[in-house]
Amino acid sequence: MKPSNIGGQAVMEGIMMRRGDKYSIAVRRPDQEIELKVEDYKCIFGKSSILKKPIIRGVVSFVDSLVTGTKCLMYSAEIAGDEEDEEEAKKNAALTSEEREKKKKKEDFLFKVLLYVTVFISIIVSIAAFMLLPYALASLCRKVGASEFLVTVVEAFVKLALFMGYMLLISRMKDIQRTFMYHGAEHKCINCVEHGLPLTVENVMKSSRQHRRCGTSFLFLVMLVSIVLHFGFVLVPNYWVRLFGRLLMVPVVAGISFEIIQWAGRTDSRFADIMSRPGLAMQKLTTKEPTEDMVEVAIRAVEAVFDWKTYLKEEFGVSDEM
Repeated sequence: MKPSNIGGQAVMEGIMMRRGDKYSIAVRRPDQEIELKVEDYKCIFGKSSILKKPIIRGVVSFVDSLVTGTKCLMYSAEIAGDEEDEEEAKKNAALTSEEREKKKKKEDFLFKVLLYVTVFISIIVSIAAFMLLPYALASLCRKVGASEFLVTVVEAFVKLALFMGYMLLISRMKDIQRTFMYHGAEHKCINCVEHGLPLTVENVMKSSRQHRRCGTSFLFLVMLVSIVLHFGFVLVPNYWVRLFGRLLMVPVVAGISFEIIQWAGRTDSRFADIMSRPGLAMQKLTTKEPTEDMVEVAIRAVEAVFDWKTYLKEEFGVSDEM
């Protein structure tokens, strides 16, 4: 396997793919046509060199990916939903060009507000549910005389139970299952080209739906890294310092996890394989086998930002005649 530096995520009835300074969104419309959108990728934090430093780049990448991913998800929900109704179409047709421009600016502003509010709430809820709540629940063990070390051990089990329970729960929801099928299609496309195979529906369908650089693996790794680092608070005497210390450690945990998963995605070492196994196992919940029409959408998304034929020729010596 050779890294292609392409990544993406599943969206509503489609796929987002990003490579370099471009990203694409391919969505299956209600009329079964594929809607394709390609845009320039711009980091919301800018291009300062300090943002590319180890650990810091992990935090930047996590937040930026969350913003971009939510934006793509909201866009796909709009495309995959019902077409503009006849009444709304008549109203828009009756507007002057200036009124339509004004309306568009207002809609764009509201979209951005909703986007950032959604991302902010998502981060807060995730930190509260998977970082602070496990420790608060585990602290109840003190009532039976448990030491801080034992409380931290219990916290680790509670954290993993909450995370895995959440994943198991959403994996059983019908609407989410379709998204997970597109998630599988995304992984299969990347694995297909990274293993030197031409990007065809047939080749993609027989490729693996698990990948080391997956967001699921990243989140599971965040859980594991946080468990290890939180043992550093065992000797801290004050409860509130231990609790909010975990909050302050979130960027560090995210940064370290990012470095580990990026390293694991670049190497085929035995150690990297062992480190990746828990995350790959979790992907059995968050990816499902896609249908061929889903793979077609994924291929469209990949081809919009990635010249896979040149990549195969340069990395694997595959002939242009495919």
